[in-house]
Amino acid sequence: MNNHYQNKRVLIVEDEPKIAQVLVDFLTLEGFVTTVLHDGVDAVARIQHDAIDFVILDLMLPHKDGLTICKEVRLFSNVPILMLTARVEEIDRLIGLEIGADDYVCKPFSAREVVARVKTILRRMEPNTQVAEDEIAYKHLVINLERFKCHAASVEVDLTPVEFRLLHTMLKRPGVVHSRDSLMQVCYVDDRVVSSRTIDSHIKNLRSKLLLNNKQADLLHSIYGVGYKIE
Repeated sequence: MNNHYQNKRVLIVEDEPKIAQVLVDFLTLEGFVTTVLHDGVDAVARIQHDAIDFVILDLMLPHKDGLTICKEVRLFSNVPILMLTARVEEIDRLIGLEIGADDYVCKPFSAREVVARVKTILRRMEPNTQVAEDEIAYKHLVINLERFKCHAASVEVDLTPVEFRLLHTMLKRPGVVHSRDSLMQVCYVDDRVVSSRTIDSHIKNLRSKLLLNNKQADLLHSIYGVGYKIE
């Protein structure tokens, strides 16, 4: 049992009992304390009145759907929320700022992957607990500086050195807009002359590699006339 998570309370709102039980089993092995609701009626009240540390929320629920619950919760709480969905067409809405979910997982999923996502999100939210110094994690992206590895939703992505440096620079400061000039200085340390078009080309290639099978949220944003950011 991982004592770090022993007192963390996870609320699972999932109407399929088998799926809920698998999540309970895997989370319990890691020391989490779990509560299960099989419909959406009482979810908001439970989050509001109980000391919940994390919410795993199905998109399609009886009586009140996950999108509605997430929006209502965000009116009073920043508790991390991981959405579960079997509807690929809803992914853009899940990850967009529209509802405020922290991440999503598509069904069918690996329970181990869900637990890994829960742990990663909780680590990011704890100011005194950091991911290993040689790793940077943000949403579904993780890069390992020592091993020069990048993973998107637990799948390894093969990046060139320039693409890796670009991603590393932006992941260090999510939400911050980086100008093309600053990115060129990071990527080309030998003072060679490159155009902003070159950076645009690298960003385009990086974005396409991170969008695995078009199922991952596009975290790489272009700010017209300024540069790029990860968010």
